[in-house]
Amino acid sequence: MGLVVRKPGVYTSIQDNGRFGYQGSGFSTNGVMDHRAYTIANLLVENEPNAPVLEFALAGPMLRFTTKTIIALTGADFGATIDGEPAPRYTALMVKRGSILRFGAAKTGCYGYLAIAGGSVRVPEVMGSRSTNLKCEFGGWKGRTLMTGDYLPFVTKSLDFLPNLGSHRIDPDPFYGFEEGEVRVRVVPGPQEDLFTNQGIETFYGQTYTTTAKCDRMGYRLDGPEIETRHGSDIISDGIAFGAVQVPSHGRPIIMLADRQTTGGYAKIGTIATVDIPKLVQRPPGSRVRFEPVTVQQAQELLRAEARQFEMLALKVRRPSADGISPRRTARRLTPILERQAAKTQADTLWIDRANRAERVGSRNALQYDEAPDKKAGANDAPQNASRGNGRTA
Repeated sequence: MGLVVRKPGVYTSIQDNGRFGYQGSGFSTNGVMDHRAYTIANLLVENEPNAPVLEFALAGPMLRFTTKTIIALTGADFGATIDGEPAPRYTALMVKRGSILRFGAAKTGCYGYLAIAGGSVRVPEVMGSRSTNLKCEFGGWKGRTLMTGDYLPFVTKSLDFLPNLGSHRIDPDPFYGFEEGEVRVRVVPGPQEDLFTNQGIETFYGQTYTTTAKCDRMGYRLDGPEIETRHGSDIISDGIAFGAVQVPSHGRPIIMLADRQTTGGYAKIGTIATVDIPKLVQRPPGSRVRFEPVTVQQAQELLRAEARQFEMLALKVRRPSADGISPRRTARRLTPILERQAAKTQADTLWIDRANRAERVGSRNALQYDEAPDKKAGANDAPQNASRGNGRTA
């Protein structure tokens, strides 16, 4: 039981939180581009935090479900429909066996996510992760993006119930600010900030940059004013973090993302705060970006605040609701209770209520047999009483 890919969409792959501990061996971390949308999607269907999801960009896939299950859609708005009916985002949705889930082109944002209740799709874990490494061709589904005709089995064969399903929804996330013409992202300066002139640093934080069509899971190239360096931007290659802002010799920043190389030889003027990376990756080409410096401590506090927000969301989606009880499960749980109660009630009834008709009415023959001696005894008693009375009066 799982889903069949009718149309693969654009860059549709299986991703989770990422593959860590192997960058020293040259393997990228991979994982989702928008960790915020990914986390909320798994919260809505009560999956484990690192459960895999389907990630797609710019245009979504068309999928057919071969079993009944519950899903959640987050991230960009692709105008999704289930069997022709609108499928809202940020809501746990029941899909039936044979249902068709369709996505169009992205209306807002770039990356969309599909989470499936019960642990999502069943794919092997490679080096501690189920994320797809497209360059090395391992992980995820056969180490590649999805193709027409692929059949992806589910971890749970059929899942038709989640407690309090009516509460598994939140308002569309205002965090991204899609309606705003410009996005501001916070940056931790360094580690090679000293290789840039003061004018170069002021340009980076004071000017507006624009996302270009040269963007993918590896990195986003920005267009804008040139960032001035002291003696060029070439350095001895060192490690690259998620969100690192490299400045090549042409002076325009490149932001390194999920499928980035493990090391690089260009100076890094800063690293985008983890909480703000989703804002950037959801911006289509032509979007305006401004950078704002923050300290390491401030970036860490932002991350802790986001973790607290996720905890509150987890409580919110599990609050009691009118449809929080499954009739079948309730019947199975109540049956032994009602049987015990019925047995106790039967034991507490009066004898006359428990007795059958023969016990209540009795046998006619037995009744006549019992009455005859009484009548005979009554007739014999009369003379004796009379004689006793005569004796006393005499």
